[in-house]
Amino acid sequence: MKATYLNLMLAILLISCGKEKENSSINPANWNKRAADLTSKDSLEFGKSYLSIYSQIYSITEHRTHNLTSMLSMRNTSETDTIYLLRAEYYDTHGKSVRKYFDFPVYLAPMETTEIIIDEIDVSGGTGSNFILEWKIPKNCPEPLFEGIMTSTMGQQGLSFTTQAKRIQ
Repeated sequence: MKATYLNLMLAILLISCGKEKENSSINPANWNKRAADLTSKDSLEFGKSYLSIYSQIYSITEHRTHNLTSMLSMRNTSETDTIYLLRAEYYDTHGKSVRKYFDFPVYLAPMETTEIIIDEIDVSGGTGSNFILEWKIPKNCPEPLFEGIMTSTMGQQGLSFTTQAKRIQ
């Protein structure tokens, strides 16, 4: 009986130790799959949005921070038109570029959503991190919706809040 139990536990351990899932937000190959050619689509309207996002928040004092998992949700709100995201660049508290997720056109089909995830252990953005997002849409198409969703759980406590992007151009 003990041997069967031990073999079962060993099997579960081996299965659970499989290869960890790759972070698709950072991997450029995943964005390359969504690449779009805009050379023939010169009538598209350009826009730029700013989104505040938090990889850390202050807790108790200014000397103690709490790490968060952050998600940038990029949504096409059109039921009929494909839209194009041109750039998603992540900046830290001091305005320094941390990374570009893509700086070439990627498409979002009608009503489609894609995300960028910043892991809880990635605190490179700090308490005042943000994104600049550039995009193009067909005339009379609703603008894309960009939201930040920040979450953290510790024990039985959970914390979550959202932010919405502001068009700056």
